[in-house]
Amino acid sequence: MRYAYAITGALLLGGATATLALQPTSAQTAQNEPGAIQAAAPKGGAPMSFADMVARLQPAVVNISTKQSIAAPQQQANPFAGTPFEGMFGQGQGGGQPQKREGQSLGSGFLISADGYVVTNNHVVAPARGATVESITVTLNDRKEYTARLIGRDEASDLALLKIDATALPFVKFGDSARARVGDWVVAIGQPFGLGGTVTAGIVSAVHRVTGQGGAYDRFIQTDASINQGNSGGPMFNLNGDVIGINSQIFSSSGGNIGIGFAIPAEEAKPIIATLMKGQKIQRGYLGVTLQGGPIDDDTAAALGIAKNQGELLAGVAPGGPAEKAGLRPGDVVTKVNGQAVTPDTTLSYLASNVPPGQSAKLDVLRNGRPQSFNVVVAERPSDKQLAALSGQGDDFTTDEGDDSTPGMTSPAGSNTLGLTVQTLTPAIARQVNVDSTVRGVVIAQVDPASDAAGKLQRGDVISAVNGTPVRTPAEMASAVAQAKAAGRPQVLVLAQRGKSPARFLPLKIAKG
Repeated sequence: MRYAYAITGALLLGGATATLALQPTSAQTAQNEPGAIQAAAPKGGAPMSFADMVARLQPAVVNISTKQSIAAPQQQANPFAGTPFEGMFGQGQGGGQPQKREGQSLGSGFLISADGYVVTNNHVVAPARGATVESITVTLNDRKEYTARLIGRDEASDLALLKIDATALPFVKFGDSARARVGDWVVAIGQPFGLGGTVTAGIVSAVHRVTGQGGAYDRFIQTDASINQGNSGGPMFNLNGDVIGINSQIFSSSGGNIGIGFAIPAEEAKPIIATLMKGQKIQRGYLGVTLQGGPIDDDTAAALGIAKNQGELLAGVAPGGPAEKAGLRPGDVVTKVNGQAVTPDTTLSYLASNVPPGQSAKLDVLRNGRPQSFNVVVAERPSDKQLAALSGQGDDFTTDEGDDSTPGMTSPAGSNTLGLTVQTLTPAIARQVNVDSTVRGVVIAQVDPASDAAGKLQRGDVISAVNGTPVRTPAEMASAVAQAKAAGRPQVLVLAQRGKSPARFLPLKIAKG
């Protein structure tokens, strides 16, 4: 993903409804049957021109630029300059007084009130790494310039609110982005590449687009309207002239437009902007869980005995967190939050983050294939830095590839149906394989290269559960695998951990025979 805005010298990376008329008939007809498409087209067809619409909207769209100072170590002069020894000692050495350098960023925004409130993206006004924003300038369509004050910004939603001191300004209002449909016309207005006001048109390519960033705001409107660097923060309009999105990101390997742009939906932006305008803090819900990530695939669904793409799998539960207090545990599949289904388009992360802290959320869960429900009192989401510390993520480990016939190693029949030789995890072995002393389970001594486990697991990995059942000994693991096999499941879901990395669920096929 690249944020759609520009900075001097370098690119900064991030950024009328109609009814289908069908003749009553018992026979089903093709979606593009002659006559059906015409009946579904907007009255009067596509607009002959966007000119009248743009003439009214463009004055409310502004250019936003920042001046930034970057502190860089001053290079000391090379005492050997001009001598045969100059090249041996480089061009100079650091260590002098920091030297300030100037930088600039460019983006777009739009006025939402006659008295000068301006909406834009956070990354348009945020300082670059190691930099400080000295000033923010808002330039109107008539080229009048104003120094802007930063009212508030929110990194998670990538939104910011500015204020300029002026009155009787042209402004636009947010519309209802929930009514946007794939195929609707949209118009984007912004300041790409610092060229000045530029208008592009296209259609809504997708709604509720999840880009994989996670959190409360990973839900975008996708469009093929051209969006480039400098368009960030600019508005996306529907044909009624309502702001239904804020242009935010582009998908590109080169930094240029390839017809895949993303806008923050107005329904997500409005409450954030309203909160910033009141000077209040943005709060988000937190369950205290680690997600397996992505929809449940065929193998995982078969191991759990559930339908594909049904809910999301909990890979971990934070000790003392809201989810653990409510009774949730690793291996649970959360299917609904407050009655709303967890789907690839409406993720658990999205639903949980949007529950106000302090409120109770009802989670519908599948545990060992059986439905249950839990009431979780949602906490306030910690900062990203705090979450990183809580995750305890570490580097992958390597183990000594010595004699596999270590004393105490056992390979019961149940484990061998997975192609694994395992042993009870002891404190001494835990230190060797670099897992926390609180971890309980069995450690892998050997993996059959012909098994499904090969390529997924390796010597030194620790398995702590099979199909949600904790295992502490090879015999317990063999029993859990045997139960799954007796139930007719072709595979099991093991909770495995490598070193300090978070534990993950992996589906492993059970060998036949």
